[in-house]
Formats: sequence, structure tokens, C-alpha cells
Amino acid sequence: MSPAILNVFNRYRFPGGEEHSVERIRAHLGMRYPMTLCSYESQEWTGPQAPSTFSQAWRLFYNPEGKRRFEACIEQGRPAAAVFHNIYPVGSPALYRSARQRGLPVLQYLHNYRPFSVGGSLYSRGQLLPDPLYGSYRTEVMQGAWMGSITRSAAMALLLKLLHASGWLNAVHTWIAISDFMRERLVEAGAVHPDRIVTLRHAWDALPQAPEKQDAGYYLFLGRLIEEKGIPTLLTAWDQLYQKLGKATPRLHIAGEGPLAGLITEHSRRNPYICALGKVGGNTKADQLLRCRAVVIPSVWWEPLGLVTYEAYDYAKPVLAARSGGLTETVIPGQTGFLHTPADVENLVQDVLTLESMAPIQRLTMGDRGRHWLRTEAHPEVWLNRFDKILQHALSKKPR
Repeated sequence: MSPAILNVFNRYRFPGGEEHSVERIRAHLGMRYPMTLCSYESQEWTGPQAPSTFSQAWRLFYNPEGKRRFEACIEQGRPAAAVFHNIYPVGSPALYRSARQRGLPVLQYLHNYRPFSVGGSLYSRGQLLPDPLYGSYRTEVMQGAWMGSITRSAAMALLLKLLHASGWLNAVHTWIAISDFMRERLVEAGAVHPDRIVTLRHAWDALPQAPEKQDAGYYLFLGRLIEEKGIPTLLTAWDQLYQKLGKATPRLHIAGEGPLAGLITEHSRRNPYICALGKVGGNTKADQLLRCRAVVIPSVWWEPLGLVTYEAYDYAKPVLAARSGGLTETVIPGQTGFLHTPADVENLVQDVLTLESMAPIQRLTMGDRGRHWLRTEAHPEVWLNRFDKILQHALSKKPR
């Protein structure tokens, strides 16, 4: 009989890509393992019933209520191992301590760079911040990298210092990075020993049938409208395309919401080939993917993996992505798309012009190669077999 697994996740106030990934992981693991869920809600710490601000400050590091709920789930499911995702703020690092005391091995998924970064992204105010990987959080704190607050960022920095000094992280038998890039950055910084971290890229439930081939000529951006996603680079690139091509400029559809929505509106007033769609989902999102010429991912931060690439490949679309983080492991230049230097407007413009100059059959072939990659490299059965090896290795280790 397969060993039981406890899946632990603190949901965010505003759901995003990580939450969808966690749900996908839970569903895939449930195909093979008995599963127990331990869930927390960030919303629990909002509204009139929320703990006081002072209480939240110390519970952020050690929440006894979060620990009790975790231990109740252990008693209920009798797991052989726990898979941790986000545990902040309600779960808290008390879960590591509890797991360590009980000898329960933890597999810690790294969807971002926490617990090695105050903001979790190693990026703030237009610059990459690798220093946190080496234990220095000063710049993140001064820039308010967590929740836009210097005070909250200082509290998180203190929490991370205490956590790494506590030894509680020894409960983590295996860190699971979602790209080789992420694993290599953590290892070279000395943040994690190479024997304790593995790469396991996300699986994907691909469409059972290849979609109908359509190309309405527009390029599509999907994601949060934030600086990290390269929105300024994207807009400037399309302004340059407009100057070069005039009425022959391909349209750019930008789907998403976030603090840079106003900047997009400003550019769209000057450039009729930029179209802001707002937040899209369901059939509208599917239709946008089905009819686009290519998907653009101009990220300027160290993208851990970039599941938008998976979405594009599912609809057999080429990808124009930044040479950033895990994107370099899923986009094959000249085969499934092109890679440009992060924040390099001219480079992105040239990639668009190159794709525009290609014959339709060449673009379709690129998309087909991407879909083939997705169905072979990201197939759930392939992912489960890889996870099996990671779990068995963790269970064979002696507790630290």
C-alpha cells in the first residue's frame, strides 16, 4: 500500500498561480497516495475576529493554534511524510518544529524563494536582490519587500533569521525546487546542501486533443500586471514596433490585473495596437490562447518556472520569453519559441519581427513542438514517477 501524505498549504488572501499549482499537485498525488489536507487561510487574520496586530507579530513565528491543527491532521491521516507549500502567516514555522519532534519527514516545495527571501521573489523596485540567499535581508527590509511595509519586512527578516538559527528546518528532508535554475542558485549560495535539494518541474493536465489551429495575428500576455513580469519592457517594445511598422504592427493583448494597469491604459491611448483585456478566465482565456499567434513572457525577475509557458504549449503556441530563471528550461530557442535578454527592449522587438517574418507553417510547427514537449516532459504520470523516487529517498533517510 502506498504511504499516506499530508499536504500543507496556507492559502493567500488573493489566489494566484501558486495556489493553482498546489491544487494540481494535490490532485496528482491523490491519484497514487492516500491524502490528508491541512489548510490555513490568510483571511483568518483579517476582519473583526482576527488576532490583534501584536498577537499576529509573534504568531507569525510560532502560532500554537496552527501547530494544534497540524498535529490534529497528523493524528487523523497518520502520514509517512508531509508536503509543505506556503505556511505563512497562519501555519507559521511552528509546523517545522512539530514535524521535527514527531520525526515526520517534510518535503518542502519551493514555489518561490521563501524561506530565503523576505519578499519571496528576490526582486524589488526594479532590481534583482540575490543577497538574501546569503542571509542578508537589509535591502529587502529598506525597500519594504514584504507587503510594501518596512515594519512588516523587518518582522519577516527577524523571523527568517530566527528560523534558520533554530534548527527547525532540519525537519525538511528534501527541498523541491521547481527548476534547475532555482536549485543551482540556492546551492551556489550555500543556502541548501546539494544533497538535500532536487528539481521537480510541475506536471500539467494537457488538453486531450490538440486544439484547432487558429491564428488571429495578435500576441498575448497573461499574468499579474507588476514590474517583475516585465510590463514596462513589453509596452516599450510595442511602442517601438508601432514606430517601425505603423499600420502593420501586430496587436498585443494584455490579460491580467495589478498595479501597472494604469501604465497599460496610458500606453494604449498612444498606441492603438495595445489592448488591455483586464482579468480573464474560463472560456475567454481559452479563446485568447486559441486564437493568438504567440504568448509573450518578458519577466525580469528570476522566474522560478513560468507556467504560462505550459498554457501556451497546451494550445500549441510559440513562446517569446525572457532568458530568466526557469523559463530557460522550458523554451527551446528556434524550436518552441525565442529567448530574449531580460529587460532588453531591442532584443524582444527583434524576436517579434523574426516570428512575423516566418511562414505560417513554421509558426505552427513551433507550437506543435511545444505541445509535444508538454505532453512528454510534464505528463502527470512522468511527474508521479519522479516524485516516487524523491519520496522513497526521503523515507529511507534517518531523521536529523
